[in-house]
Order: sequence, then C-alpha cells, then structure tokens
Amino acid sequence: MPPGRQPLRPVASSTGPQAFRTSASGYAFTGPARRLNTPPPPVILYIHGGGFVLGSPEMADDYLAELAVELKAIIVAVDYRLAPEHPFPIPLEDCYAALEWIFSHGPTLGMNTGNLVIMGHSAGGGLAAALALLARNKGLRTLAGLVLIYPMLDHRTGAPDAPPANPTTGTFSWSRQANHFCWESLRGAYALDDDRKTLFSPALATDLSDLPPTFICVGALDLFLEEDLAFALTLSRSGVPVEMHVYPGVPHMFDQLPGEQTGQATQDIARAVRRMIAAGLCD
Repeated sequence: MPPGRQPLRPVASSTGPQAFRTSASGYAFTGPARRLNTPPPPVILYIHGGGFVLGSPEMADDYLAELAVELKAIIVAVDYRLAPEHPFPIPLEDCYAALEWIFSHGPTLGMNTGNLVIMGHSAGGGLAAALALLARNKGLRTLAGLVLIYPMLDHRTGAPDAPPANPTTGTFSWSRQANHFCWESLRGAYALDDDRKTLFSPALATDLSDLPPTFICVGALDLFLEEDLAFALTLSRSGVPVEMHVYPGVPHMFDQLPGEQTGQATQDIARAVRRMIAAGLCD
C-alpha cells in the first residue's frame, strides 16, 4: 500500500479481496432474442465506493451482474480516477464524462438513455449525489432515479473540530479518522470558496429541487447515519420524492457480509430501481 494510504490499512485489510466480489468477465447469459417491438433496456450508471482513494468497479461485479439480469438493465460502471493523486473535481468529472458518453452513444448501443438511474455505494454514493446535482445544474437530461447506498456526503463528519453527532455510530468498519483522511485526500488544494462546494460535499446543498426520485439506505451504526438522514430531509423539503431505509444493528458496508439485513437491503434496492424504471417508462 502506498505511504499516502497507510491510515486506511485497517479498513483495507478488513474489506480486502476476500470481501470483494469476483470478476464477472466469464459470465454468459443466454435467452431468446429481443423482439423488434421490445423497448431497449434501461441503464444504470454505477459508481463504486472506497473513500475516493481505494476501489474499482470490479468490486461489485457479481452483485451488478445479478442486478442487471433481474432488472433486465444495462449497467455501466465508472472507473474514475482516485485521490489523492487525482483530487476534486477530477473523480466527479470522470463520472460526468461517463454520463455524457451514455447519452451520446447509448442509443446506438441499444440503451434506453431516457430511463437512466444513477447508483453508488459509500463514496460512490456521494459522487452519485454530486453527479445528479451537476447534471441538474447543466440542464443535461432528466434522470429516472438516484440510488444512494450508505452514501458519503459530508466532509465535516469526523473532522477534528467537529464533535461526534452520534456516539453510537462510527465504531465499526469505517472510523471518523479514516473518513477525515479520505475527505482531505479528495479535497487537495480546494478551498471550498466557490459555488462548487456542494459538488464536493453534497451535504452542503440546501436546494435539492429537480433531483430525481431518490432511494437512500444506511445502517443504524454507520458513521454516515446522521448525514444521510439529513440529506433525505433536505430532499423532502426540496420537493423530491425520497425513500429512506435505516437497517438496525449494522455498520458501514454491512452488505459485504451475508445476513438478514443484507438480504433485506438487496431486495429494497432492486424494488426501488424497478419502480424508478417503471415510472420512467410511463413518462
């Protein structure tokens, strides 16, 4: 592990390769050819987690392959550049480039780009929220939905001058110290002194109007519990349909291990995406 990432060694070792899902490159799915009158499949743009400094799209290969089959969707996973070598706004710019690519090239590849859901885990959830804000600000296109799985949204969480908002969170899986390190790695030289600050830290946004219907889930012991609940409330106050799930007794990254809450979250996410896709088809 490079010296700059040494503070994350405990996190990396606890969620190492054995916890990551293996590559789906060898998968093959056979079935009847699509009829000419069958609409093209919807698209999910997926953004992986890893605190902005670790990870790759392959971490979620098996899960995404199963989700694609279940929802009959095409999933595009972004291999964005990582901090600290590539600080803000580079990771977000990479995600936006992927979104633009889907809109530009998706129709010729058989994608229904008018029915697109953005989805992300942890830091990927934070980037997904920022991407939805950036797309709104640029007037890009209407999105069908936004799925944020224990998203990392607030750079103030875990800062030395910020007292813990909840003493029951942040003890397992993801600490305040790791969170602060990752945010500082993403921040680089950015001073948060311009209107891009809500794209850096979406929790700073007070106007979330015109964002797509949003699904958020988080564990009750997750360090991100407070910021995720606050973001859901801001969405609601901005007139955005929002569905919020808090799973009792589980910490950050709980879905990396089998269990009742993992199974429930998997079902809830698939159901939410299916509903977003169905609503998009009706528009």
